[in-house]
Amino acid sequence: MIDPTPLARCPGGTTPPECAAHTETSFEDLLTDLAASFINVEASALDAHIQAALRRIVLFLGLDRCTIGRFDDVRAEWTVTHSWAQDGIAPIPSPLAEAHFPYLVGQVRAGLPTLAERLADLPPEASVDRQSLARLGQKSLAVFPLSADAQVLGWASFGAVRREHAWPDDLVRRLRLVAGIFANALMRRRKETALKEALAENVALRERLEAENAVWREEVLLRDSFDELVGESPALRRVLLQVEQVAPTDSTVLVLGETGTGKDLIATAIHRRSRRAERPLIRVNCAALPATLIESELFGHEKGAFTGAIARKIGRFEVAHGGTLVLDEIGELPLELQAKLLRVLQSGEFERLGATATRRSDTRVIASTNRDLEAMTRDGSFRSDLFYRLSVFPITVPPLRERKEDIALLTAYFVEKLRAKLDRPAMRVPDRAVAALVAYDWPGNVRELENIVERSMILSPGATMAVDVLPRTTAGARATARDPSAGADQRTLAEVERDHILAICAVCGWRINGTGNAAERLGINPNTLRSRMLKLGIVRPVGSRPRRP
Repeated sequence: MIDPTPLARCPGGTTPPECAAHTETSFEDLLTDLAASFINVEASALDAHIQAALRRIVLFLGLDRCTIGRFDDVRAEWTVTHSWAQDGIAPIPSPLAEAHFPYLVGQVRAGLPTLAERLADLPPEASVDRQSLARLGQKSLAVFPLSADAQVLGWASFGAVRREHAWPDDLVRRLRLVAGIFANALMRRRKETALKEALAENVALRERLEAENAVWREEVLLRDSFDELVGESPALRRVLLQVEQVAPTDSTVLVLGETGTGKDLIATAIHRRSRRAERPLIRVNCAALPATLIESELFGHEKGAFTGAIARKIGRFEVAHGGTLVLDEIGELPLELQAKLLRVLQSGEFERLGATATRRSDTRVIASTNRDLEAMTRDGSFRSDLFYRLSVFPITVPPLRERKEDIALLTAYFVEKLRAKLDRPAMRVPDRAVAALVAYDWPGNVRELENIVERSMILSPGATMAVDVLPRTTAGARATARDPSAGADQRTLAEVERDHILAICAVCGWRINGTGNAAERLGINPNTLRSRMLKLGIVRPVGSRPRRP
């Protein structure tokens, strides 16, 4: 420890000749000791080392206080970061408005020191600074910029309050060295902090990428057997128009529809047409997870958050950051989690289970359900505020019975797609098979159609697909067996007529005129048939040209 008393033994703060050599040697030793002490200091211990160094310098030089500060460019202030003052001397207050020290601010930012044995020595352009320093009780000062790697990190001020203090050239040279020691230590800590933050960001990014890869692998395994929207019916066209309208926005979308209608395909189509298409599309099936695990799945958890939480897990909202999160079967979400989901939708904020830090996620949410959420809000099983937040842009996917014009196209699509899976040659679908498919009511919608096509291909030995696996009794027929009054067809006359015309047109290959045409089979004039088709909204599917007899 360097003895801080040589200058104190010299009255008036002066150094007599007999003390000069000893004082110079002691100060050089002090600088060497300070420089060595900062070499291996960890970033967390740097503030304490700087504070101790300021104390030693003030005592050694007989000063009153020493201060280190940094710039706050946002608020145009100087903020004191380290300070030490003699007993009875008030430290410099913090923050200091830069407007009160325009001359000193300019000097420091230019990398120039400012020295004044008395305030009157300051130049005329420092009149504002002189008044501000006088209010602080300053009699003498030496201000040095803290510069490292061609950057000005802040400033160091050495000052006297009780009496004036001279700043000879040798002392100024040594104080420059002191400022350099502080600047290098602060720059090293800044770099170490930046490196740690970069490493932490890399770790977080790696964890997120690993989670994304795991989720994507699940999506590949769990992806439905069809991945394209097929059809040309007016009902499907209306849905696709809605997709095109909402996709470029970040609005929340609620996809409604019966099981098997392709709600997941609509969600995928929205994501692929959005500005988030390059980011992940993540799915969570709210009906497939126990209520106790859904919260962890959505928001993640910390190690030890609950029994079995042996490692930290990133939730799907974090994985989907910048992308899209699809919440399948949102109607199955427990009430206690609906409030947390509402908060994320409104503010983008959430907490992992077992953590106190609030996280943010920029995620677009698409929810889907086959349940009547409005009825659920009325009976209290679904929060009304969450329902209104989700249904910013509702899209209802029509059931297959309302888009029977698409059955022929869907059948051809599935036949072609399933050929490789079943190792079958090209297979023809005869008119009578299409007619049977069109006449069926399809309670399982498109998913049931795909299953029927696959089963028919397996059971058809040749190159022609035979459809003889349709259920012989529908739900209405089974109800009739139990109660004859329950079996009445609930369709309107127009719906029955429409389905019948569709079936006949499919059998006839959409021929309206000529031998064996649909009008002839229906027993009406071709012009009358065209008029009925127009009225009922029946349009021949694109690509389905009339076949020659």
